[in-house]
Amino acid sequence: MRLGRVVHARIVKTLDSPPPPFLANYLINMYSKLDHPDSARLLLRLTPSRNVVSWTSLVSGLVQNGHFSSALLEFLEMRREGVFPNDFTFPCAFKAAASLRWPVTGKQIHALSVKCGRILDVFVGCSAFDMYCKTKLRGDARKMFDEIPQRNLATWNAFLSNSVTDGRPREAVGAFIEFRKIGGHPNSITFCAFLNACSDGLLLSLGEQLHGLVFCSGVDTDASVCNGLIDFYGKCKKIHCSETVFAEMGTRNAVSWCSLVAAYVQNHEDEKASLLFLRSRKEIVETSDFMISSTLSACAGMAGLELGRSVHAHAVKACVERTIFVGSALVDMYGKCGCIEDSEQAFDEMPEKNLVTMNSLIGGYAHQGQVDMALALFDQMAPRGSGPAPNYMTFVSVLSACSRAGDVENGMEIFDSMKSSYGIEPGAEHYSCVVDMLGRAGMVERAYEFIKKMPIQPTISVWGALQNACRMHSKPHLGVLAAENLFKLDPKDSGNHVLLSNTFAAAGRWAEANTVREEMKGVGIRKGTGYSWVTVKNQIHTFQAKDISHRMNKEIQTMLSKLRNEMEAAGYKPDLKLSLYDLEEEEKAAEVAHHSEKLALAFGLLALPLGVPIRITKNLRICGDCHSFFKFVSGSVKRDIIVRDNNRFHRFVGGTCSCKDYW
Repeated sequence: MRLGRVVHARIVKTLDSPPPPFLANYLINMYSKLDHPDSARLLLRLTPSRNVVSWTSLVSGLVQNGHFSSALLEFLEMRREGVFPNDFTFPCAFKAAASLRWPVTGKQIHALSVKCGRILDVFVGCSAFDMYCKTKLRGDARKMFDEIPQRNLATWNAFLSNSVTDGRPREAVGAFIEFRKIGGHPNSITFCAFLNACSDGLLLSLGEQLHGLVFCSGVDTDASVCNGLIDFYGKCKKIHCSETVFAEMGTRNAVSWCSLVAAYVQNHEDEKASLLFLRSRKEIVETSDFMISSTLSACAGMAGLELGRSVHAHAVKACVERTIFVGSALVDMYGKCGCIEDSEQAFDEMPEKNLVTMNSLIGGYAHQGQVDMALALFDQMAPRGSGPAPNYMTFVSVLSACSRAGDVENGMEIFDSMKSSYGIEPGAEHYSCVVDMLGRAGMVERAYEFIKKMPIQPTISVWGALQNACRMHSKPHLGVLAAENLFKLDPKDSGNHVLLSNTFAAAGRWAEANTVREEMKGVGIRKGTGYSWVTVKNQIHTFQAKDISHRMNKEIQTMLSKLRNEMEAAGYKPDLKLSLYDLEEEEKAAEVAHHSEKLALAFGLLALPLGVPIRITKNLRICGDCHSFFKFVSGSVKRDIIVRDNNRFHRFVGGTCSCKDYW
């Protein structure tokens, strides 16, 4: 801009005022494109012989810099002066109307282009088509596309991109095939649009064929196409292919790194996503809000609070912590790491909130079992409040909160209102939440009757919720029925067999429990190992049940023995029903005493300084005996103990737990 002003000053000094029209047009174009619209307007007004090029220079610069309303006002002024738009003015006007989602204005511009005889120009026709797509007038868009006499590559790219954006990947695939049949040669934009269609439709075979065409066309070195391939393979659960594409890229940009981080997160490879983010920092890759939000999602997935806080600090340094993507990811990360106060603070500090943000906080409340807070936030959403209308995932989180708090009355009322009040058809996740809610409340028979009346086929999660309720409330007859259905749906899942065995064991039916375990061995199904881990000084310490491999094993066993004696003196009694084998009483007590979460707790008490909460993560559910033991310990040692298992958060403070009971 400074250099441009110097040249402008030179023109004023050396030439008569006003300058020749062609020079004035260049100056208007410069000021407009460099986002100095007032200077551009002033020059336009001072140019007596302004023409269509002068007006187009101003309008195009305004559109380029996002001043869409101003661009249309200047377009209107141009028409008032009797100047007719040309082939360059119309695309700018169409883009402004499309960006503002003003279909009526777009139709008026279309009518003018027909009157001026410009609509047959391929660029004008393509812009009109794009406008109709962006303003959701599908019929008019299709008619416009069919009426374009000579479609060029840009027209086909617009058709593909808009079909994908509008949620019609199959239509985009059909258009690409038609484009190839007429001899069209795709470019990188075409390939990216087609890959997006394959990603959205999970069309793995078609995407792999396109990958072959990418090689044949010689664009396999194009960064944008490679980024599209990383994203495509990630969404199709072929993460090793994403890694291969990334590794073989000659030149990577920030989007390449972000695409692979997001692909890892989508495939639950949270640790790899975090390591890749750290690697990108070492290689000085430009940070974006998408990269940070994806990494925060990885931290949320593995409950990596310390790394999450570090990424939060980096977001603050990069001045992106209050963007809608990063802010929502922070709310979600802190909620899933058990820091609901930090989640609320991140939510309150966001200048702008959307549905994802509110769903993240409701989900955080659900993890903590804080049903009152979840329902209060839900009441702020439309139509009850002024917030956005709830969607499918909102109801999953709210019903989950009701389930974990045992609030059957509110939960059933919300479930019944989904279709009648909000027009949302309940899905498998919602039915699963209701079955879980009824099961937690001890209404196991009612939960089974609810399943029988479901209008859709019960899924693994629905039968799993019923079977777990049967185990907790000693209903082995229904537990067997649930297990039979689970075996039909997923015969290789060890968890289903283990849960049935545990149901029999909890009811004292040891012979049947052992039979189930023998059947597992007979068909080669192995039970997944339970792990608990705790982080100390950026190092993860992992434990299994009866683990003696840790370098501090002697101190851990001593601490565990001391805790057990003190807690038994305070009234704790081991729950021997949770021993899953038919053993003598002393053996059962010894077995439950060395669960992995108890070993992690003993190590945490030894390794972490006073005042620091002990955060334990477990890949399976915490058992009822450990839940009771932790309550006693938190009251005795005056330490906060936070356990995240695969079901929820349990925060033990002063002899109590944030959840109302073990469930």
